[in-house]
Amino acid sequence: MDLKAENSSNGFAPEINLEKLHKMAADLALPGKFILRLLNAALVFVTNLLARVLGSRLVRGHFHLMLSGLVLFGPLLSFWVSKYSIFANGNHYLYRKFLRSTWGWTCTFTGSFILLLSISARHSLSLSLRHLSRIGVVGLLWWGCRSLLTLLEDAAGTCYEPMTAQDIQSTAAPVQPLLLLHEDQTKASCLKANMVWRGYEVSQDVLILCLCCLLLVEEISVFGPHLAQAKPLQTSHSGPLRFIFLLCVLLLAVWMFLLLCLLAHFPKFPSQQLGGALGYLGWRGLYQGWYRLKPSWSCPGLPGEELFTTTDIDKQP
Repeated sequence: MDLKAENSSNGFAPEINLEKLHKMAADLALPGKFILRLLNAALVFVTNLLARVLGSRLVRGHFHLMLSGLVLFGPLLSFWVSKYSIFANGNHYLYRKFLRSTWGWTCTFTGSFILLLSISARHSLSLSLRHLSRIGVVGLLWWGCRSLLTLLEDAAGTCYEPMTAQDIQSTAAPVQPLLLLHEDQTKASCLKANMVWRGYEVSQDVLILCLCCLLLVEEISVFGPHLAQAKPLQTSHSGPLRFIFLLCVLLLAVWMFLLLCLLAHFPKFPSQQLGGALGYLGWRGLYQGWYRLKPSWSCPGLPGEELFTTTDIDKQP
C-alpha cells in the first residue's frame, strides 16, 4: 500500500491532473472560438455588402451630386430643427473632438487603409508609397487653402470693439450699440479678445468636410475589386484590412452627420456654400483631372491603379 501511494505521488497523479486541466481549458475556449468565428462572419458579411454598395456606379458616379444637394439645401433644415438640441451647442463633444481635427482622422484612417490594401495586393513598397502620396497631395491642398483663406479673411474684414455704457457719454440710448474700430487686427486675435469681427469669409469646416467625404468615397470604393481579385486564402486572413475599411466607412458617416448638423444648426449663407464649392473643385481637379494621367513620378494615379488586373479595373466606373 505504501508503494502504491509513493508511485501515485511521484508522477501518475499529476499527469492525470494535467490532462484534466487541458480538457477543461479546451472546453472553456470553445465558447470564445465560437464568438470569434461569429464576429468574423459578421465582419465579412458587412464589409462585403458595404464594398459592393460603395463600389457601385450609382454611388461613385453620383455621390458628389448628393453632397452638393446637401450643401445647397441643408440650411433649409434650420426651420425644423430645435434650437435646444444637444447638437445646437457649438461646444459639443463631436465638434471638439472630430470637427477640429477632421483632416487628422481622415489622414490616419485612409492612409492605413491604402497601405494595407497596396501591400496585400502587390507587396511593393514603392507602389505603396506612390498611392500614399495622394493623401499627401490632398494635405498640401488643404494647408494651402486654409492659409490663403485666412489671409483673405484678414484682409477683407475689420475688427470692432463694442463700447460699454460707461464709454458712451450721451444720455440717450442709441438705437444700435456703438463700435470702436481696431485696425491691424487679425480675425483670430480679434475673436480671442472677445471683440466683433465683420467681413467676408468662407466656411473652412464645410470645405474640409466635403473634401474628406469625397476623398473617402474615392479611396475605399476600390475595396470591392480587391475582394474579387484576392484568393480565398487571402480573403480569409484579411481581418485587419476589413476592420480598417469598416472604420473608414464609419468615419464617412460621421463626417456626413457633422456636415448636416453644421448646415442645419449653424447656417451661414453663402460662406458654407462657398466652402463646399471649393472642396468640390479640389476633388474635381485631383481625382477627375490630375490623377487620371498616366502614373509616373509626377502623378500618383487613381486609387487601385496597377494594384488589380485589367479586368478588375475595367469593371470600375
